This record gives sequence, structure tokens and C-alpha cells, in this order.
Amino acid sequence: MSVDTRVPAPAETTVSPPPPVRRQPFRRRSRTVVVLAPFLVTLTLGLWGVRRENTLWGDEAVTYALAQRDLSQIWQTAQHIDLVHALHYALMHVLFDLFGPGLLTLRLPSVLAMAAAASAVALLGLRLAGPRVGLLAGLVFPLLPHVQKYAQEGRSYALVCALVAWATYALVTGVGRSARGRWAVYGGTMLLASLLHEFAVLALVAHGVTLLVSRVPRPVLRAWAATAAAVVTGLVPLVLRSAAQAEQVAWIATPVRFPGFALVAVLGLVCAFAPVERRRGRPVRLPVLAVPLVVLPCLLLLAVSLVKPLFVDRYVLYSHVGIALLMGAGLDYVRRLRRSYGTPWITVGVAVAAVAVLAALVPTTLELRTPASRTNDATAVGAALRETGRPGDGLLYLPAQHRYWTEPNPRDTRALTDLALAESPVASHTLAGTELPAPVMAARMLRFDRIVVVHGRAGAHLMGNPQEQAKTLTLRRHFRARATTHVNGARIVLYVRDR
Repeated sequence: MSVDTRVPAPAETTVSPPPPVRRQPFRRRSRTVVVLAPFLVTLTLGLWGVRRENTLWGDEAVTYALAQRDLSQIWQTAQHIDLVHALHYALMHVLFDLFGPGLLTLRLPSVLAMAAAASAVALLGLRLAGPRVGLLAGLVFPLLPHVQKYAQEGRSYALVCALVAWATYALVTGVGRSARGRWAVYGGTMLLASLLHEFAVLALVAHGVTLLVSRVPRPVLRAWAATAAAVVTGLVPLVLRSAAQAEQVAWIATPVRFPGFALVAVLGLVCAFAPVERRRGRPVRLPVLAVPLVVLPCLLLLAVSLVKPLFVDRYVLYSHVGIALLMGAGLDYVRRLRRSYGTPWITVGVAVAAVAVLAALVPTTLELRTPASRTNDATAVGAALRETGRPGDGLLYLPAQHRYWTEPNPRDTRALTDLALAESPVASHTLAGTELPAPVMAARMLRFDRIVVVHGRAGAHLMGNPQEQAKTLTLRRHFRARATTHVNGARIVLYVRDR
């Protein structure tokens, strides 16, 4: 019996090819696109028509005038009025010193701030729900009408929006980390935003609710609470001092009407019902961050307004960060629906809806870049004064507070005699100067045959004020209106003496 000692040939083995590497649609270089594209779109929209036909409106006229005063004069003025905006005036004073006063210098900080806010929105979407949501949210943000409006205003609201957006990003990246530097950045940014405008502090409440709902570890909650307490402590002196200037917001009426803002907010909240892909290792979900940021600051300010009207939509402009995040997530959900079901009607429907929305935004976008988009036009008031008045004519403001409309350009009133002015705005450390006693003013009016009067909106002046009453009664008894020029937010009336 023989034994087969032959070694069997090795079995032929087949080597399976390695699994194909799934290419991610957004790699590291695409992260730059996610951040940079919204920045550039916002910057482009902000620079487009930024001069607004070379006009200023009333609030911007205040910024323009005060920013040209010395820092000591700004501080002394803030002791009487506008303390809540003193830091912004000081910042603009520095920029005017560096680049010279002008419309671009006045508005460019807001343009750049809103572009920075768009990048923060994109980064928040990227971190919480992926690069597509980040890109979509970042591109939606500059299209929102209120974002376009305040990106082109020489006020503090765009800066506050940007600071709150980046503070929110610092909060999200700080969750799960014990590094004190992250919380210091978050607290410092929130404090700066609140010093620029007090109502930015309401974003702290939204952030706290987000952390509670997200059930973050207790050390994170303690770190946030300590940081929030430090921010509030740093803000208390400003709140206490500015409370004495509460008459500044007496113009805020009740009930409050904000249909445009409410419509955009509701659309954003509807998008909150769309499922969002949760990224691994991220304890905070996008809707849990965005919804409180949209809802809570508005509700808190509206609740206070039941006692004293304070709600103005620009005071909570930063809520648009949450609105853009929700809309970006909603658009991404529609994209995922199309991929899941593969039905062409979804693609067609989305395309039609996108075209309709963009078409609806065109008139608003164009109108926002015209002087008529603001409640008044200080530049038009100055032009009307030059056309109506003759050298030597008298000049009055009804009410006196509207004197600041013409302060940025003294040439508009150089040929006229201000009949009520006792001390200039700069000398008196006020916005509109101080006026003569009522009897002195009335006697001075009777020395003139022609008086040009700047009338504010109807009911804007208080008849209980002796000076305003003296102006009105003297004009009624001894003068008659000869010519009236209507401009946005005001009337320029030429009165002639009865003989």
C-alpha cells in the first residue's frame, strides 16, 4: 500500500478588492467654502447701494454727529442721554479719526459685522448638522430682509448680532470641554455685545435653556452659570445708569406691530419640525439651539412691554441667527427627501418655491437701498431747508429733539437763525441742545417776518412742554403758513408774519 506524499497545490485564493472609499461631499477645503461663501454673499449685498443715495436717517444722523465729538464730550453727553449707545459712539469716533467721517466709514462696520455673523451661522450649522446645513443656513442669513437692512445702518445692531452669533459658536464648541479659555471667550463676547446694547443679554437665557434641554453634564452647566453671572454683573452698572434715561424710549408705542419680523420668525419655526441629522459627539442639537434663540428674547421683551412698551424688532436682531439655522436645516431636509424618494416632483416643487421666494425678495431688497426704506430722511430735511429758507429767516424745530437731523451738516442751516437755541448740542452735551425760556422765545419769534419750521410726525411733540407750546401758539396767532414741503418723516413749512 503506497502513500501519496505529493503536496497538494495551494488553493487559488481570490483577493477581494478593498471597499471603495466613499468620498465625502465636503472635505477640509470645502469647510472653507462653507464659511467663506456666506461671508462674501453678505459682504456683496451689504456693499450694494450702501450709500443709500447719499442719505442719512435720524438715528444715523445722531451717530454721525456724536462720533465727531471728543471722547470726553461723548462721555459727558452719555450722562444725559443715549448711555446705551455710548460704546458704539466711542468706537465710531475712533474709526472717524482713522479714516475720516463719511457714509462708508459710518456703515462699513455694520456691513463687515453682518458678514462675520453669516460666517458664524455657517459654522454653527456645520458643527451641529453637517456642512450642507451650514452652507444653506449661511446663505439664507444674508437674504433675510432685516439682515440686509441693518447691515447698511450706522448703528450698533449689526455688531451686536455678530457678537451674539460668535458667542453662540463659542458656547457650542465649549460644551464638553473644561478649558477656561472657551468660557472666557464666550463671556467676554457676550459682555461686549450687551454693553453695545443691553437687550443682547437676553440671549443668555436662550443659551441656558439650550444647555438644560440638551442635558449637558453638570460641570458644563456650572461653568455656563458662572460665566452668565459674570456677564450680568458687568452689565449691572450700565443698566442702573441708563434706567434714569428711560424717557428716551417713550416713542415706542403699544400695541407693537412687527409683521415682517413675525412672518420670518414663524417660517423659521415651521422649519424646526423638519428632522435634522444629528452629528456624533455633539450634545447640542440644532433645533434645541435655534428655537430658544428665536423665541425667548422676543417673548421676554414682549412680556416686559406689557408694563412698559420696549419691544422693537431690531433690539433682538440676533434672533435671525436662529431663524437662518432653522431654514437651512429645513432646506437640507427637502434635499434629503428628494434623494430618498427620487421623485421628480419634489425637485420641481423646490425649484418653483425657491424662484418664488427669490422673486418676492427682489422688491424688498431694492426698496431697502432707497431713502424711503427708513422712517425719516434727515438729508432730505436739510435739502428742503436750503430750498425754502432765505438768508436771515428764522428757524424752529417742532419738536426740539429733531434739531439733531441737521447737526451732521451745519451748512444746511447756516443762513438761518435758530430762534429757540440757547446752547448748542455740543456745548450742552445733549443731542439737540437746550432752548430758551418760552417767553424769551416767543418775543424773539415776533422780530422775524419769515420763519421756517421743521415739523416732526404728527403728535411727536408734547404740548405740556412750555417751549413747544410757545412755538405753536405764537405761530398760530401771528403767522400763517405760506409753503409746505413734505419729505420722508417730516414737513418743512414756511410761515410769514401777519400784517
